[in-house]
Amino acid sequence: MAVFFKFEADFVESLRCIPMQVRYKLDTCGIKLKLSDWSHMTQVEREALVELPCTTESEIQAYREYLENLILQRSGTPPATLFIEPHPAWMDATTVPDSLQKKAQEIGTSITPQQWANLTDLQRFSLIKLSRPGHENENFPKAIAEFNLDIS
Repeated sequence: MAVFFKFEADFVESLRCIPMQVRYKLDTCGIKLKLSDWSHMTQVEREALVELPCTTESEIQAYREYLENLILQRSGTPPATLFIEPHPAWMDATTVPDSLQKKAQEIGTSITPQQWANLTDLQRFSLIKLSRPGHENENFPKAIAEFNLDIS
């Protein structure tokens, strides 16, 4: 089932940007998808990338193969690969990453270990992605509020 966040609402209907659930799957299967490649896909192809499962080893492999073929079809070049983190920080419900805590403090809040543990993997993934240096970060405060982490 597709999960979209409120902070993604301005582009979810058109899927003009890559939603967090697809970004999560990209990190899971180890494929780098550029926005330019995404924009060359049809709406049906984008929706398939949202809907296709990517949890079990066989689903991850099938997702990867589908995406590799799709990018090759649309761009003429094979996609770049990503290192697949064996123990990604968003899968660790016991430890709030220091970099995330620092970003939260920049906007006047903090995330308790209990709050972090109560988040879904996708929510934790989103916060980590939105808090990275060099990222636009405009949705980080919106995600903090949406996930009920704002102490103000």
